[in-house]
Amino acid sequence: MMEPEEDIHISDSAAADPPPRGPRPICNNCTRPGPVCLCHSLPAQPIKTQTQIVILHHPHEANHKLSTTPILTKCLSNSTAIVARKLKPGLSPLLDQSPPAIYLFPQTKASPAVSLSDLPSSPVSKHSPLVLIAFDATWKHAREMVKASEGFLSTFASRVCLDVDESASGGSIYDSELVLRKEPFGGCVSTMEAVARALGVIEPNGAEIEARLIRVLRDMVASQARYLKTPAKPRPKLLKKGKEKQWLKNESKSESVGESDPISGHGQL
Repeated sequence: MMEPEEDIHISDSAAADPPPRGPRPICNNCTRPGPVCLCHSLPAQPIKTQTQIVILHHPHEANHKLSTTPILTKCLSNSTAIVARKLKPGLSPLLDQSPPAIYLFPQTKASPAVSLSDLPSSPVSKHSPLVLIAFDATWKHAREMVKASEGFLSTFASRVCLDVDESASGGSIYDSELVLRKEPFGGCVSTMEAVARALGVIEPNGAEIEARLIRVLRDMVASQARYLKTPAKPRPKLLKKGKEKQWLKNESKSESVGESDPISGHGQL
């Protein structure tokens, strides 16, 4: 006589558990996760420029999901990214030739800079084509990178700054679009936006190039913003001394009238 088979019971909780998730598929072209693929926004052919663009990419930022550098180098044919903490001889064959160049970073008392709006009338603009150098890192790391690189850059490159407003809290000229990170004061922008604005001034068809790059940047931010759970948080620690109290005062006013945070994309000047 055969013994009856034992009933096998599966608990409801076990049955409801989803299978473990594997790695997200990555697009082979734009190297972004499938849900935020940007191939539909990228130029059919990389944009040609007279200007050579070199981006020094901090190692900590190289794998950051919000970095704009990988997309920027796919948009521009004459662009390259170098993953390092400083520029020095032997790192870039192009820069080793000491070409006429500008590098983007806000000025300080010790390191004055030509304003981007004044660049067309400065002696620097007489050199064409130029090499444009940008730094992609957090603001803290970017300052360190610039300081470490200036000994090398000072022999052939001029410092150029985008106009900023330290009395304004956060944001950029694309406040309504860039919602991923809030910058320390008005005029701070992502690396891609900074390069776009610089090319808008120094390239013969700069306005068209700037518009095309900003369009890609907006699409990138819009696709990423769909996955935000909370609004971007401000970063008051990046403010200069004496600015934080004013920032907090302005922020409290914004909250009292229900204003949304001014915000900007990722990356630095």
